[in-house]
Amino acid sequence: MDDLPADPSRLRVSDQERHAVADLLRHAAGEGRLDLDELEERLEATYAAKTYAELVPLTADLPGSGTGQALQPRPAARPPVPARAYSSSFALMSETRRSGVWEVEATHTAFAVMGSVVLDLREARFTAGHTTINAHALMGGVEVWVAPEMQVVVDGIGIMGAYEEGRSKVDEAPSPDGPVVRVKGVALMGAVEVKRKARRGR
Repeated sequence: MDDLPADPSRLRVSDQERHAVADLLRHAAGEGRLDLDELEERLEATYAAKTYAELVPLTADLPGSGTGQALQPRPAARPPVPARAYSSSFALMSETRRSGVWEVEATHTAFAVMGSVVLDLREARFTAGHTTINAHALMGGVEVWVAPEMQVVVDGIGIMGAYEEGRSKVDEAPSPDGPVVRVKGVALMGAVEVKRKARRGR
């Protein structure tokens, strides 16, 4: 099968687009912008048009119609940028941070030893509807940032430390269609905390 033409103007138009142009032409004639002969001539050309190059010029001289722009073929959607996948995050007397667009697998392990791990899930891509974060902290800290609509279950143990969902500055608005994140593990003389934050730019 041949590839689509490189010139978008050569792409074929649909019946719906022909009908839309015909309606615009009739409206323009009703306003006195076209006489009956011009209307008949353009309607005939409209229903005979096969490509955008033939259809768009028929309304190009009609002010305010916007048809020329509206009927321009849309460029093909760009494929999503590949996201890097991480199955674990480890910090030893240092900091490890996952943020932006990254791929979260069904299970992710985070371990902080006298260090800090930050998992920002707000823009992450989830490979499964239910994701388990095995978060452990030993004299360190693990922070899990989630968006307001994400459903979160915190199921960990704090030993001389804290394992909890912290107080949020944004309202919780869990979506039934959103990902479900379960955070479990142990915090020994450290802390594992889930923080609900607004998405970037909001």
